[in-house]
Amino acid sequence: MKLSEVKTTLKHLKTIGFKLPNGELVPNHFHVTEVGKITKHFIDCGGTVRNEEVVNFQLWNANDYDHRLHPEKLLNIIELSETVLGIEDLEIEVEYQSDTIGKFGLDFDGENFLLTNTQTDCLAKDKCGIPTEKPKLKFSDIPTGNSCEPGSGCC
Repeated sequence: MKLSEVKTTLKHLKTIGFKLPNGELVPNHFHVTEVGKITKHFIDCGGTVRNEEVVNFQLWNANDYDHRLHPEKLLNIIELSETVLGIEDLEIEVEYQSDTIGKFGLDFDGENFLLTNTQTDCLAKDKCGIPTEKPKLKFSDIPTGNSCEPGSGCC
């Protein structure tokens, strides 16, 4: 989800909810402790130099049970970060503390923001010898009957 989509969504909400991939809701007294831009400058295993930028939201579950972040307050924080930090319309990455700091993607289901699972991947499969995945066939897709004709080389 891009920052512009989050801003548009916030304008239509009365409350903000974040749902974890396991279906549990982040407690409603969470804080957004950071809105920032993360720049990652790196070299992949194939030797290609890469740059990635994302907008980062950090959610924190405090013992402040009387606190509830309202959509207009988060929208103000986002707009301030755009102005002060020069944040562009980038993809959102969310950090949330469980056993360790988890890094999630962001989506919206019409009611809550969804923290989506992220995964690592090799960015240079063609250069480091990782075979491409072969297409999986279903037995129902294989033609039935005698598809082996004399001289076809199938036998």
